[in-house]
Amino acid sequence: MRIIRTLASAALTCAALFAGTVGAAADTASPDAEDSKSGPTRAGTGFRDATAVPPGRSATANASSGDYLYWVFPLDTGQRATFKAEVELPEQSARHGDSTWRIDVYDGLRRRQPCMYGMQSRVATDDSASVELSCTLRPVRSLDDPWSAHPLPGSYYLRLTAVDAPEKDLGLPVRAQVEAVAKDAGGAHAVDGALSTPLTPGVSAGDGKHAEEPEDGEDGEDGASPDAQQAPAAVEPEDGWSSGRWSDRWIWTVAGGVLAALGTLGGYVLARGPGRPSRTPPRA
Repeated sequence: MRIIRTLASAALTCAALFAGTVGAAADTASPDAEDSKSGPTRAGTGFRDATAVPPGRSATANASSGDYLYWVFPLDTGQRATFKAEVELPEQSARHGDSTWRIDVYDGLRRRQPCMYGMQSRVATDDSASVELSCTLRPVRSLDDPWSAHPLPGSYYLRLTAVDAPEKDLGLPVRAQVEAVAKDAGGAHAVDGALSTPLTPGVSAGDGKHAEEPEDGEDGEDGASPDAQQAPAAVEPEDGWSSGRWSDRWIWTVAGGVLAALGTLGGYVLARGPGRPSRTPPRA
C-alpha cells in the first residue's frame, strides 16, 4: 500500500505539472483578443525616431509613396514573431504603373534579419487597391555566439517603403498598417545563458561600437531631427524582459524525472514479486 500511495502521489504531481503547462499556453494565447486594439498613428523616418508600438497593438500611419517608415517592437526570449504590413494604395486614376513594396526587419544592433517565410516584397499592379506583406523571423534566443546573427531579445525595427515605383507616383498619399504577432516557440529553441541587457534602442544607439548601420542610402534617417536622435524609441514587453530565466524546457525536465522515478518504482515492484516465502512451517 505504501508503494501504491507513492505511485499515486507521483501521478498527481505529473498531472498538476501538465495542467500548469496547458494553463500557461492558454494565458499566452489570450492576448489575441487585444490585437485589434489600435496603437500609434504615426511612423518614424529613421532608426532614431522609430515609433514604438506596444505589445499586442497595431500601428497606422498616413504617408507618401517613396517615404521610409519605421516602427519598433519588443521581442523577448523564446518568441517567434511575424511582422505584417498592409498598404492602402492611391486611387487607380492617380497612378502611372506598378510599384514594388518591401518590408525589412532589423534587430537592436541594426542587423537585418532574414525571413524564414512570408512575402517580404510584393509588386502592386496599377489596378490593386492594397498590398499585404509579411515576414516571420527565427525564434529569439536568450544568448548566442558573437559571430552569429541569430535574433536576440530586445527591440526590433520594421521598415516599410516602396523600393520601385514610377517617378510620377512618388509623393502620392498612402496609408499603412503594421503589427507584430509574437508566439512562444517552446523550450526546444531554448539555450543556456542570457544577455545582461536586452538589445534596446537606449543600449545599441548609445554604443556605436555595437550598432551596425545599414547600407548607404537605405535607412533614410538623414532627415531625423536632433531631438529625435537624442531620444530613441524604447518599448518592452508587458511583463518585462524575461532574460531567459524560464522556459517550458524546465517543465519537461521535471516531468521526465518524475516519469523515470515511476518507472524505477514499477520495475522494482515487478522484479521483487510477492517477496520471500514465510519461514514459519505450515500447520498440520
